[in-house]
Amino acid sequence: MQVKLCALAVAYLQNMTQVNVLSEDLLALDAGQGQARSGQDPERLRLLDDPEEWTAFSLPEKDAPGRWRSSVVFEGMHCAACAITLEDALRSVPGVSEVQISGASHRGQIVWSSDQTRPSEWMHSVERLGYRALPANDAHAHQRRRDEARRMVWRWSVAALCMMQVMMYATPTYLSEQGEISAESMGLLRWASWVLSLPVMFFSCTPFLSTAWRDLRERQISMDLPVALGMVVTFVVSTLGTFEPDGPFGAEVFFDSFTMFVFFLLTGRWLELRLRDRTAGALEAVLNRLPDSVRKRQADGSWALQSIRRLAVGDVIEVLPGEAFAGDGQIVSGQTQVDEALLTGESLPLKRQVGDRVIAGSHNLSGTLQVQIEQVGAATRYAQIVALMESASVSKPAMAQLVDRWAKPFLLAVLLASLASAVYWWPTDPAHAVMVAVAVLIVTCPCALSLATPAAMLATAGALARSGVLVRRLSALQNLATIDTVIFDKTGTLTRDALQVLHIHTRNGVAADQALAWAGSLARHSLHPVSRALWSEARRQAEAAGTLPTLENLHAHDVSEHSGQGVQGMLSMQAGQRRSLRLGSARFCQAPAFSGHHLQVSLADDAGWLATFELAEEVRPEAAAVVTQLQQMGMALKILSGDGPVAVSQVAQAVGVMDAQGACSPQDKLQALKACQAQGHRVAMVGDGLNDGPVLAGADVSFALGQAVPLAQSKADFVLMGGQLQPLVSTLVRSRQTLRIVKQNLWWAALYNASCVPLALLGWLPAWAAGLGMALSSLWVVLNALRLAQPLPSPQDRPAPNMQTD
Repeated sequence: MQVKLCALAVAYLQNMTQVNVLSEDLLALDAGQGQARSGQDPERLRLLDDPEEWTAFSLPEKDAPGRWRSSVVFEGMHCAACAITLEDALRSVPGVSEVQISGASHRGQIVWSSDQTRPSEWMHSVERLGYRALPANDAHAHQRRRDEARRMVWRWSVAALCMMQVMMYATPTYLSEQGEISAESMGLLRWASWVLSLPVMFFSCTPFLSTAWRDLRERQISMDLPVALGMVVTFVVSTLGTFEPDGPFGAEVFFDSFTMFVFFLLTGRWLELRLRDRTAGALEAVLNRLPDSVRKRQADGSWALQSIRRLAVGDVIEVLPGEAFAGDGQIVSGQTQVDEALLTGESLPLKRQVGDRVIAGSHNLSGTLQVQIEQVGAATRYAQIVALMESASVSKPAMAQLVDRWAKPFLLAVLLASLASAVYWWPTDPAHAVMVAVAVLIVTCPCALSLATPAAMLATAGALARSGVLVRRLSALQNLATIDTVIFDKTGTLTRDALQVLHIHTRNGVAADQALAWAGSLARHSLHPVSRALWSEARRQAEAAGTLPTLENLHAHDVSEHSGQGVQGMLSMQAGQRRSLRLGSARFCQAPAFSGHHLQVSLADDAGWLATFELAEEVRPEAAAVVTQLQQMGMALKILSGDGPVAVSQVAQAVGVMDAQGACSPQDKLQALKACQAQGHRVAMVGDGLNDGPVLAGADVSFALGQAVPLAQSKADFVLMGGQLQPLVSTLVRSRQTLRIVKQNLWWAALYNASCVPLALLGWLPAWAAGLGMALSSLWVVLNALRLAQPLPSPQDRPAPNMQTD
């Protein structure tokens, strides 16, 4: 045994030089980075106070002039309690009216008034607590995450190296019989373990200790506080036992337990970091797609580099292969293929040439293009998608909100339980009492419970985003899993957006082409599919007849749209003539009824009926298959449409829906929805039109197609960006999988605490095992949720729908 101890001493002296040098370097490195992370550059904060910079990470509130909604990312967060602390701090800033922060995505949205505060002020309130707020579009966010992961790996590596060394020196005490090792040799082993524990304590434990110190300083509490207390207590008690072997704590030291549970905790924290970044990858890939600068064509034909914030409608920019489009626009030179996968769900490259339109955020894959900008900033489709995704990333499902509310009281109960266990065991053995308290502190930390719901929800939201489905509210995933009824709108939902004018009936003295020109000029001011079809047909016929300039000279003004009925306005014609027109349903225009099974839209003036247009609809090719799959899943299906009963009945028969109702006003649709809900049904609504806004808002869950008008999208929980119905089935199946995994996570977290807490209180669970259990429980929750991060299967690879409900 003495020979073995001499060999251990020699190995110790050889290794300590390397460990000390490494720890000194890492401590210096961490200190320097810590200074850099302690706060943002004041100059940078003042730069963010410039109103020209606000649009980069904020959007103005439409219904509240002077108020902005800013999207930010928070550094230094670890749990739900951190989110609550940040929300309380930000709400205390004058001028901040609304705060919502997700502990899982580390993102938040802050609504503030420019009359009362500036971004630097509410960002400083966060820094005062030891966190850091950054604009969500910060170009260096990815690099900072990589730096954070690098520091985490260094800390984990030091903990692993020192743990192995400490375990080597602790092994003789476990294998030898009493009296085989002399007191001097035992002291040498303890001193060696203490020195090796110093880098772990003062470098590897830094994230836990700094967060705990911040909590104590600000009288707050987070999940790192009990963990840090356990680390400090274990190290201090073992240090006392090393310096005073004959003291009350000298019977045993716990450096092996200390280094082991630090290593296990860092392993779990690092894996959670990696998995969180992977889950948030789809969101960040969409949020950071725009370039910082563009090449703009000058008046003399030259090209100059300028900031994207100075881009204006009408500018012509050059887009090279591999670059993203900075705004919505029209190609004026060149041809290429574009990647719109993350914006529309279209996985295949799309061909684009002169005259075609491109959308901001999509990527140019092959050719060099010149694009004339038509929409910039918040007006682009990309900005609308970003707003939807940012809203989803900070929303909290009901189960997550419940966990958040109980996070701080639970942590306080953990501290009290740990203190009570120490008091109970102290008379028997002070050292054992301390270690029991440490085990209780560590094993009851509710990390797994706080991650159970948001980890699964965010993983699903990321997978849906990669498949072209945007989740506006995470709570909708929970609601969607319980849906038993689906209501469809018809026009633009079950049928294609484009319609074709088949027949035109006119009153005596009115030419068909003249009536079409009048109707098209009025219809161009409406977004309804019928209106777009009339304007498109009017332009086509005018181009064929060479009368397009005459059509363009027809100007409609004072146009108003009546939801579910039609549009009304004044048409100015040549020679100063003016004509008041109505375009819409037969009832709205007081038009006669014509026999036939096609959709009919009428035109009338002050003298009465002018014309009736018959339009044919094309049922979406995937609609019948989607209806069949939903019926196989046990869904009751219904169609509510404002179109005529005959047209609605035809589409219903084509897709296989037995319950269909036509001639519905927005109020009729809402009443039918409420009646269905009154019978105990959970209803999902799928629509795309202006008159779908009220029923989308009233449904338990709502879907809007990607080409839906902004009002419909603003009321919907999910947006099908590709304009296809098939993702509806996949989203429903994925929501049920999500709810099942959330329940599994919650049960696991509950069972873990229910089984391990009694063991810790009885003193049967050592500190290292508590650390291992805590790390493994959190890791299991995240890994289980990561199964949902897989993208939705393509239609040809999709298996039969799951018939089970959870």
